[in-house]
Amino acid sequence: MQNSPSATPERPATLKDVADLSGVATSTVSRALSTPSRVNAATRERIERAAEKLGYIGTSQARKLSMGAIANVQGKSIAVLVADVSNPFYFDIIRGTQQQARAAGYSQLLIDTEESSELEQSMLRGLRGSFDGAVIAASRLTDRELTEISAAIPIVAINRQTAGVPSVFIDSPFGIDQAVEHLISLGHREVVYAAGPETSWSNEGRWRSFVRAMKRHGLTARRLGPFSPKLVGGAAAADAVINSGATACVAFNDLLAIGMLSRLRDRGVRVPDDVSIVGCDDIFGADFCNPPLTTLTAPIEQAGRVAVSMLLANLSQEPQQTPRHAVVLPTHLTVRDSTGPAPSRKKAQ
Repeated sequence: MQNSPSATPERPATLKDVADLSGVATSTVSRALSTPSRVNAATRERIERAAEKLGYIGTSQARKLSMGAIANVQGKSIAVLVADVSNPFYFDIIRGTQQQARAAGYSQLLIDTEESSELEQSMLRGLRGSFDGAVIAASRLTDRELTEISAAIPIVAINRQTAGVPSVFIDSPFGIDQAVEHLISLGHREVVYAAGPETSWSNEGRWRSFVRAMKRHGLTARRLGPFSPKLVGGAAAADAVINSGATACVAFNDLLAIGMLSRLRDRGVRVPDDVSIVGCDDIFGADFCNPPLTTLTAPIEQAGRVAVSMLLANLSQEPQQTPRHAVVLPTHLTVRDSTGPAPSRKKAQ
């Protein structure tokens, strides 16, 4: 069993902290706290002791807190679920949803699902009485699970396209296609994709687009990872790129790409002279990291606003109305200093 994580009033305990302290997987903690009957008694007791020691607020406590917090808004509230509240990608999502909800007289209940599909599902079902509908950004649920949730709860999914589920889709696969074209135009032939979480629907869409673009030019698509979609995941991704012999890499998201830049700099690998890096999302900070990151620019805040508008329209629709079921928002490649000519082309010039 690992040492107790340092949860503080400034940083409340997370599901992962409980998992680390009790020596089990995060998914096991989620099951033990949401559906105790699915976990054996000894493990459950160990998890409960760890949660109590860390002061972790589980689903039942969160339900009570949330009900008290929104008691004065007479049920006019929406839940916004994000996979990782510390990821800057979600900042604009949250800003967009909050602005649109507030304008319509709704409050917002923010839920961090910590990249856990089980926590996502348990929070949606456990807090159901606390909100009128939900916006789910980058859901980690399976298509079947998301469809079942949609049948029980009014939802709109961001960056997820599942039959029968209202959605706002940021077209990052089209941007990935642009990124590959950009790198090939610079003479790169050994281009790899640094993958994000295996449970990420967006990750698979970006990979498929990468494969198609490489195949169109008669080139082999190679996938590295999966890697944690955070700065800390960049170190492992950068090492994998170096070992692969690639001259360019398209990363799952900007946090991973920025983490790669730092690791490559520490190892004396020059960007873009030795290797080019492309990110995805154009988050805050992508334009002033070192070097500034070439990335896919996406209308993230707009996605949050549109999702709330769709959700509220679905909640208030008249029988004769047909609300929008799916919206696709475009992306484009923003070229900065992290990409340049392939090393072989530089030597030939």
